[in-house]
Amino acid sequence: MKARPFAIAIICAALVCGDLAAAQQQSTSGGVPVSPAVRVGKLLFVSGTPAFDKNGKLAVGDFPAQMKQVMENIAGILAASGTGWERVAKVSVFLTRQQDFAEMNRVYSTYFPSGHYPARTTVVVSALPHPDFLLEIECEALLE
Repeated sequence: MKARPFAIAIICAALVCGDLAAAQQQSTSGGVPVSPAVRVGKLLFVSGTPAFDKNGKLAVGDFPAQMKQVMENIAGILAASGTGWERVAKVSVFLTRQQDFAEMNRVYSTYFPSGHYPARTTVVVSALPHPDFLLEIECEALLE
């Protein structure tokens, strides 16, 4: 179980650096069978993404920092796949604390300056795979 956060950190480090292929090669290290994103035709499905930074660190207890890091991690995945937030059609947000909803909306909206938002579902869950995760986000995007 201790290898799992490390494996997630490796995946996120590769994602933040914008190397989707490297991230996919690392995706099963530590026994975590996950791909950061999968292309199917002209669609990109981005897996639930945590808030590890490129050094594998997590801003424990700091929701705004974790939210921004998750959005940056996903931006890296999208860019590595040749797309961006403007091509995202659907987002699912998983929060562990209901009180973070307003702050999540504040940070989220900064990634859509045009005001054209994708469809979104937000749910509050009792826990996520790592005890210090305050959120996780997954999305689906259109490729050009």
